Amino acid sequence: MSAGTDPTRALLDHALPLVERGDLASLRHVLDGIPAVPERLARHLVETSYAEALAGRYRASRAAALLAFALSPKDADTRRQLAARLRTTNDVPQLLDLIRASGPPARIPIPLLLGYAAQLSYLNLQERALAYLDEARRGDPDYPPTLLSRGQVLTYLGRAEAARAEFERCIAIAPRIGQAHWFLSHVRRATPADNRVARLREALAQARLPAQEEASFAFALHKELDDLGEIDGAWQALVRACAAKRGTLKYAIGDTRRRVDALLAMPPLASAAAADGPVPIFIVGMHRSGTTLLEQLLDASAQVQGIGEMYDFTCAMRHATDHPCRGVIDATLIERAAGADLAAAGRRYLAGLAWRLDARPFFTDKLPTNFFNLGFICAALPQARILHLRRDPMETCFSNLRELFSDVNAHSYDQAELADYCLQYQRLMAHWHARHPGRILDVDYAQLTADPAGTMRRVAAFCGIAYQDAMSDPRSSTRAVATASALQVRSGVVRRDTPKWLPYAAHLRPLAEALARGAGAA
Repeated sequence: MSAGTDPTRALLDHALPLVERGDLASLRHVLDGIPAVPERLARHLVETSYAEALAGRYRASRAAALLAFALSPKDADTRRQLAARLRTTNDVPQLLDLIRASGPPARIPIPLLLGYAAQLSYLNLQERALAYLDEARRGDPDYPPTLLSRGQVLTYLGRAEAARAEFERCIAIAPRIGQAHWFLSHVRRATPADNRVARLREALAQARLPAQEEASFAFALHKELDDLGEIDGAWQALVRACAAKRGTLKYAIGDTRRRVDALLAMPPLASAAAADGPVPIFIVGMHRSGTTLLEQLLDASAQVQGIGEMYDFTCAMRHATDHPCRGVIDATLIERAAGADLAAAGRRYLAGLAWRLDARPFFTDKLPTNFFNLGFICAALPQARILHLRRDPMETCFSNLRELFSDVNAHSYDQAELADYCLQYQRLMAHWHARHPGRILDVDYAQLTADPAGTMRRVAAFCGIAYQDAMSDPRSSTRAVATASALQVRSGVVRRDTPKWLPYAAHLRPLAEALARGAGAA
């Protein structure tokens, strides 16, 4: 090694070909003879993985994480951070090995138990996550982060009463954790005799309330007042909630337009050969358009495995373009995709899911914002089926406006930004239909709720699966659901005669007018 050469960079350069070939066993030999304490080196490599990602080098970031994994670190904090990196780079078998190598949950410290549970929950392995949270609760039954996380996972598993008890216990111990109040408002319906309105208003009256907490408390208050039919008060709470959340996010209304422009400008992409094995069914659309309901109905088929919202295809595209984009797609990924090996991206996508899939011939991938990726999906996975949920724009947008997302959907807290995003989504979907005729089936949410059996027969025929009566009732599936609709889809198909947005029509005039202008311009 010449003088002045960065030893970490040299190590990554040496390891990268092994990682690309999948020769992970040889990574340990790369580390032989390096004069460093393994624990210290492992921590440094985890930090390097973060740094490489920030520098825009996805493959080097992944190599650093896998090198750290090869060192088998024992330090709890290093393992916690490494688990997060392995999940981000979609190296799930290694992540699961790391968790198993930590031994029985009873021997794992609580912060690491919570870290492992978070990664397992992200992977929609909710029962496994719950086992680690149960142990954390046994170790300290009054630790608020454990109670909050456990309540969340119980919600995903459909255990509403148990989740409610955890959130109430968390609030009793730590009443200023706004997220607990927000979750609680969604596992129960407020009534005149049983509501938390006074408590939430008292919390919002506190001085110097952090923006994230203010948003959580205000969204919870909106939900409670909406349940009670107090529309004006609910709207005032929603305005405050959206303003607080929007203030924590970076978003410019032109960002989505530029992404859509770039995708529309891309020439047709060469299609890979169809792969053997399980066939992916991508379910796309706006968030809150009914995608969870459709996946739940498909999962009731004996031929279909529902796996939930995953970023696996985006991870394959990040690798293909060597760019760790934030979110599902960005301008740099689009620019590099024209020269990427999309056939390899398709193979990587399927290989990355192999650990999860069983013997069923179809599986669902329900990440709504994969509508941005449809051009790449059609090229990389010509055997894939694509289902597009269409719902009334006002209903969809209002449902987005009143939802507290994590760090995604930065556009959904302002009526003008939300309307523009919806219009860009419609514009892009029209383009994909024209570019890939016959590859995408539109599924109308109103028809799905009015005639679930008839609609699912059409969906089954498009996908090439046999229709079963169980596919008309979401209660036929008992899988975990890690979305905002976790409890809603377990109550059966619900058809509303009056849309939820209608009582708020006067307040939503800017949204309605923006959508109407966009539809007229189209």
